Amino acid sequence: MFRGNRIFLVPVAAFGELMPPSAGVRAVSLAALLLVVGCSESPQKQASAPPPPPAVTVANPVKRVVIDYDEYVGRFVAVDSVEIRARVSGYLDRIDFTDGQMVKQGDLLFSIDKRPFQTALDQAKANLAQVRANLAFAESDLARGAQLVRERTITEQTFDQRTQVKRVAEAAVQAQEAAVRQASLDVEFTELKAPVAGRIGDRRVSPGNLVTGGTAGNTSLLATIVSTDPIRFEFTFDEASYLRYERLAQGGREMTSRDASVVVALKLIDEQDFQNQGRMDFVDNVIDRSSGTIRGRAVFSNPSGVFTPGMFGRVKVPGSPSYNALLVPDAAIGTEQTRKYVLAVSADNVAQIKYVTLGQSFNNLRVIKSGLQEDDLVIVNGLMRARANQKVTPQNQTPPPAPIPGSPQAKADPNAAHAKTE
Repeated sequence: MFRGNRIFLVPVAAFGELMPPSAGVRAVSLAALLLVVGCSESPQKQASAPPPPPAVTVANPVKRVVIDYDEYVGRFVAVDSVEIRARVSGYLDRIDFTDGQMVKQGDLLFSIDKRPFQTALDQAKANLAQVRANLAFAESDLARGAQLVRERTITEQTFDQRTQVKRVAEAAVQAQEAAVRQASLDVEFTELKAPVAGRIGDRRVSPGNLVTGGTAGNTSLLATIVSTDPIRFEFTFDEASYLRYERLAQGGREMTSRDASVVVALKLIDEQDFQNQGRMDFVDNVIDRSSGTIRGRAVFSNPSGVFTPGMFGRVKVPGSPSYNALLVPDAAIGTEQTRKYVLAVSADNVAQIKYVTLGQSFNNLRVIKSGLQEDDLVIVNGLMRARANQKVTPQNQTPPPAPIPGSPQAKADPNAAHAKTE
């Protein structure tokens, strides 16, 4: 018996019991015929149909105005860094700050015992009063001598002597006035105040210790203060980059040069995006011969005090003028050993491989320097399902546009203008 593609053999005796002899012969012949027909079916009819072309999503490259950026590693440095050292020697009397606190310019930090200096000031004032009295007597004596010399009561020599005494008294007054000013400064220097605003470190000397002051190199270091807002970021870049920046700057382009206050962006080691903006304010005047690099510097505002001198960071500076570029999603780019490629769909829905030169990464989109045209349909989804020189089923999709540098969207998102060298 034949059911579908299956053949069942029935014993002839069974047919013989149910049918007459002539009918049994006909049944055997029919069964043999069905067996031959079932075995003669072609394998092509049994095989399944080929799968349809894979479905992929295609889109034209995005055309945008972009800027290439260079990234460098550097450190923060304080605009002002001051060592607190005493100008006079004496015993430390009092400390008026907490280690590590923020201080303002003019805040009292240390106090040295001022009693010896106050005594010296009082003595200098007394000496000044004495020489002023001598000067007053000499001036009166000289005035009387002027009348007497006209009357020829005293000689010219005596008058000259009185004139000399008056001049000596004037010089003594000037010397004592200077001594009083110096003693007053010594008293003033017993109170050490913050010369700049910033964060102070820990105290290096405890109250009761003898502090060595003066202008020599062996003075006692009491503490250090570093300014925090604004703060500088220093980094180095190579000679080739320096030449590229200078060439573009001389051509009228706003680049990282000595004369252009270029906007730069920065991120810390725990940040994903370049969300801190600052400006270039300095490029050094010499290239280091040992490393072939030159030092650059940018200034950042630091109202929260997160940036600390000595902290590492990555700065992103403009590396090219703005230009029109074609961009595709990173997911649309494949790798073949050392070459990068994309799959473009032709007019007859055949995937064709196109080798491209990559540029910068721009908000999950990659700049294509060469190898792609503006009207090409690039496979942006389903790259793993497609094969080169095979048909696909394309579905159009427009990728979300990237914000243009300088636009309100780009200003709201500092990372929108981020470009990273491949």
